[in-house]
This record gives sequence, C-alpha cells and structure tokens, in this order.
Amino acid sequence: MGRKLCLTFMVIWFCSWTLSSSLVEKSNEWISIELKKWELDLERVTASGINVRRNHKDLDSAIVYLKNFMDTQYYGEISIGTPPQKFNVVFDTGSSKLWVPSTKCFFSIACYFHSSYSSRISRTYTKIGIPYKIPYGSGYIAGIYSQDNVDVGGLIVKDQVFVEALAEKSIDLIFMKFDGVLGLGLQDISVGSEAPLWYNMIQQKLVNQQIFSLWLNHNPLSTEVGGEIVFGGINWRRHRGDHIYVPMANSEYWQIKFNGLDIANSSTGHCSEGCAAIIDSGTSLLAGPTMIIAEINHAIGAEGIVSLECKTVVSNYGSQIWDHLISGLEPERVCTAVGLCLYNNNTSYMSDGIHTVVDGEYEENSSTVNNTAYCSFCEMAVIYLQVQIRERKAKEIVLNFMNKLCEKLPNPGQKSFVDCKKIGSMPPISFTIGDKAFPLMPEQYILKVKQSGSHVCLNGFVGVDVPPPQGPIWILGNIFLGAYHTVFDFGNLRLGFAKAA
Repeated sequence: MGRKLCLTFMVIWFCSWTLSSSLVEKSNEWISIELKKWELDLERVTASGINVRRNHKDLDSAIVYLKNFMDTQYYGEISIGTPPQKFNVVFDTGSSKLWVPSTKCFFSIACYFHSSYSSRISRTYTKIGIPYKIPYGSGYIAGIYSQDNVDVGGLIVKDQVFVEALAEKSIDLIFMKFDGVLGLGLQDISVGSEAPLWYNMIQQKLVNQQIFSLWLNHNPLSTEVGGEIVFGGINWRRHRGDHIYVPMANSEYWQIKFNGLDIANSSTGHCSEGCAAIIDSGTSLLAGPTMIIAEINHAIGAEGIVSLECKTVVSNYGSQIWDHLISGLEPERVCTAVGLCLYNNNTSYMSDGIHTVVDGEYEENSSTVNNTAYCSFCEMAVIYLQVQIRERKAKEIVLNFMNKLCEKLPNPGQKSFVDCKKIGSMPPISFTIGDKAFPLMPEQYILKVKQSGSHVCLNGFVGVDVPPPQGPIWILGNIFLGAYHTVFDFGNLRLGFAKAA
C-alpha cells in the first residue's frame, strides 16, 4: 500500500512536468519514434556536477564520466513484456545495455520515482538471474539479467536480455525524467555474451536496412517534437542535403576520425593527422583533450580555473619539453626525461597515483601522489606542443599562449558559464569530417538553461583526457547531433552526417 501511495504521489507530481507524448510513425521501410525533450534548468544542471577527476585510465572510464544523464534532454517510449509495460528510455549510442527499474527495487528512492518492470505479470518473461552492475557518472545501477519481449515503435524484439535494476545508487537518478537506458552501441562494448537490442532487431529481420538515424530538435522556439529516432531507414524531412559518410574507425564504438579543428574559420593545427571521435547520444556535451578545450574556452570567453600545476609545468618545463620533442625523443618518454613522470622496470604510472611494486604487491608512494597532476599536465603539454611544432610556430609565442590557457582550463567538477549577451560575437567551432567542414555556431554549442524565470548560458565543451593507445579522443554528444542529422549505418560500418532540418 505504501508503494502504491508513493507512486500515486509521483504521478501527480510529474503531471505538471509532462511534455509531448511519444508517438510512432511507420512506413513500409522503417519505423520512427518521436523523442521527448526535457528543458534544463540551472538547479538540475548544478545538481548534476560530477566530482571526479578529469584524467582517465581508459576510454570506458571516460565514457562513464560523461554519462551524466541529468544533462540528457532526449528520451522516448518503449514497452517490455506481455502485457506491455511502458518505459521512457534514453537511446544511447555510447553503451549497449538495456536497463529499467524493477519492482524488486525496494531500497533505492530513485526506483519509486519511475516506472518499474514486474516480471510476475509478464507471460513472456524468462528468468536468468545473473547479477550485473553498470556504472554511471558518480553512481551505479545494480541488478540482474532477465529476458522478455521488447516493443520498440511497434517492432517486437523477442527474447531480449536486459537488466532489471534492483538498486540505483545515485542521488541524480531520482530526478531523471526517464526510467532507463536503451543502449544502441556495438556488441564489443556490451560486457557479457548477450546480444544488444539493435543486433536482435537485425537478426530477427525486423528492419529492411541495417541502419538507424537520429534527429534532435535543438530549436528552443519550435513546437515540434523533441527529436526522432528511425530504425531501418532515414526520414528525408529531417535533413538538408546529402549525408557525408565516413568509415568507422573502431569496432568497439560508433567512432570516426576527423581531420581538422577550426576556431573562427582558422585552423588550429589540431587533428590534421586525424583525431578519434565517438558519436554518443547519451551525453549532451562535447568533450575533448583538456588543453584543446582550454583553447576553445579562451576563444569563446568561457569561465575556467587557474591551475598552478599547469602554469608550473609550462613555465619551468615547457622549454625542456619543446627541446626534447625537437631533438626527436619519443613523445611518450619526454615527461620521464624532464622528471615529471616516473617509469621504469619496477614502477608503473597510474592516472590516480604512482604505485611501487614490492615483492609482487604494490603500495602507493605518498611522496609522488602530489606529482600526479604535474605528470598529467606534462602529458597534455606534449600532445599540444607536437601540433605547434608541426605547424612551425615560434617557441616563445606558443609557451606564452599555453600559459594563458592554464587560466582557462575546464573544471571537471563544475559547469562553465559564458555571458549570454556575447553569444552573437562568439566564433564558430568547426570539425573537418570526410574533407567537409561541420561548423558549430555559438547558438548550438552554448546551452541556455532556466534560472528563476530567466536564462543563463552554459559552455557545452568539457575536458576529458584518455591516454594512448585508446586516446586522445573526442566525444561528440547531443550538441553535435542536434546540429547534424546522423545515420548509423551498421551494414556498411560507417556513419553519415548532414545538416539537420
């Protein structure tokens, strides 16, 4: 009885927030699901800050860092089981799992705020029961595997394996406008042997073409739906001109390479030899290497933090780093050569500290923990300076500019704001993909969020550093996807981009 009263209260509470309902459009070739759009306000954005480090040991941890669904604005409706139980889910191309709350989730407040799956009332349910844990942002989802039929826009995917969430250990999850996540990523990133829903949709021949396409409506004045995801085809009404297709650069993610980054229509020199980028609909923001994001922040006048460690590295070691690179020393050995990173046969550098191997075990060397930041900034400087040297820029000018960038670093635990009155004077930021420029205008990369009846302006660029061999890497989220209609062509292992209508 208590649970029913709580759910009844939540239904009344959420009625005041209800947006457009999820609709389905069908044709002989494809089906489309309309997405709801949740307008952000400053209170939710502030509450969603992720207080974790900027540097990550691997790509998976970087993806998790950005999976802060409080910032995600787009979600749509699916149903699970027979009779159907409806859920609002984020369609996330950066992960592969499907999860929804379970009626067996008793001890997490977030579960009482959302629709929950009851295996007891579904005639098509099959028990699996294997436990699984999914990290998201600063929290995690813990649950068990189950199997049931899933209805996506009228397409019934039979015997789909998914996760029933028994615990949602994050305060942020309480305020989500959606119930769960439907991963549309590739199978290699879905830990476990079960096939992701998109793979089963193809295997069960539910779509004529092995593609899905995504359109997000970023027009704040539009009365149309929040967005649209099409399975099995492309809705030509949602884009202008032809798509530019580029091959996938990785078998584990929807990942491409882009060949240039321009600020104010001038080349920065970055990515001329190719930069990796993951196309991720599960995050609203656009992430890249910290020093390059600092350069963008400098150009658009975004708030940043002053890093004394960064300034120390540039002022005291910048010249040495430059000289080592000019001399031909391998880039990965430069920071060891200047004494900012430790590496030998008996020690191994970790992004969260130096661990010394002793008799087959390891212990954290407290005297070196404070040096971790210097090592990280040194590695950022090496990446940045390689580009400047390749562009034949003057050493003194580059180091002076880097010192200024140390005052514009994105803060990994906070949001970065800009002056709304200056949006019109901010420069375009452009990515070169398949030899074509894909510019983002300030109205597209600045997010306007509500504050007491007015708006404040949030910088959409964040810094995330992933070391080689997986990194450096960029993650293009909904800021980019809102500007460009995107085709995920699984059959030809490529992605296509066209200007959104």
